[in-house]
Amino acid sequence: MNRTAMRASQKDFENSMNQVKLLKKDPGNEVKLKLYALYKQATEGPCNMPKPGVFDLINKAKWDAWNALGSLPKEAARQNYVDLVSSLSPSLESSSQVEPGTDRKSTGFETLVVTSEDGITKIMFNRPKKKNAINTEMYHEIMRALKAASKDDSIITVLTGNGDYYSSGNDLTNFTDIPPGGVGEKAKNNAVLLREFVGCFIDFPKPLIAVVNGPAVGISVTLLGLFDAVYASDRATFHTPFSHLGQSPEGCSSYTFPKIMSPAKATEMLIFGKKLTAGEACAQGLVTEVFPDSTFQKEVWTRLKAFAKLPPNALRISKEVIRKREREKLHAVNAEECNVLQGRWLSDECTNAVVNFLSRKSKL
Repeated sequence: MNRTAMRASQKDFENSMNQVKLLKKDPGNEVKLKLYALYKQATEGPCNMPKPGVFDLINKAKWDAWNALGSLPKEAARQNYVDLVSSLSPSLESSSQVEPGTDRKSTGFETLVVTSEDGITKIMFNRPKKKNAINTEMYHEIMRALKAASKDDSIITVLTGNGDYYSSGNDLTNFTDIPPGGVGEKAKNNAVLLREFVGCFIDFPKPLIAVVNGPAVGISVTLLGLFDAVYASDRATFHTPFSHLGQSPEGCSSYTFPKIMSPAKATEMLIFGKKLTAGEACAQGLVTEVFPDSTFQKEVWTRLKAFAKLPPNALRISKEVIRKREREKLHAVNAEECNVLQGRWLSDECTNAVVNFLSRKSKL
């Protein structure tokens, strides 16, 4: 009887490993660490590896998860693995996190919902459970969506968020995926990605409008200086906590923010991390107009649909005239900011700040 149960348990375990490969949605880092730890415990027993260094974030997190299982028997770990995968079964089926009433959807995106309707291409950040934090995949998908929108038949392009947040900014777990070349290669790759990402906003040819439905943090704020209009709900806030994370400004904000507001106000935000309300951001010129949250969507989209009825060539040409003299300067600023950030990411100051942030987050 026991041998039969063991064989059945092993078969269930193998089936569960195959099921994990079929997950359509990322279950999140916490779940992936549990799966890793249980797999290692079930196949190898208690943790038998030396503890990785503090700066090897991803392997340290794996080691901590495996080591935390202590002397849990292999059979129990196998059963826990099967149970955990079973609990993830809703993710094995295609489902949408998008709020009701979404327009016609473009396929091929995991972290976005891209729709086209009434002359408007809408790019919606779609990681509401993660407060629309921008992970590496999302960076690439936003660039792909912007490049497609620049060539489609829409008149204007709108970015907004699904759920309570517009975006909580850069997903700091991006720092934990260290390539074989180590942290130096990671910093270089991130700088190249960031430069290309911001460049897509600098060069976007159509009117680009942000519909800020909730709190915005980090790069989702700094990029607003590259938009043609920014409409915000009165429950939105704007926060750039770069210094708290041992980092420096990006998104061309070191140039656009002092021009939009004033050097002193830009310093408050970019260096000292002052969080602005929607009203304050509007008063300082970062936001075009603020609407009551209760009527925000209705009022904004009524206005956007009216914009989309304007002559498209006139809109493109007018934007080109306004932005042409600035484009070269913006690309130069973008390159400089990315170069500085690459150095910051390699600093002990930044590494310690990110490690502390992720440690606090994991304990919540």
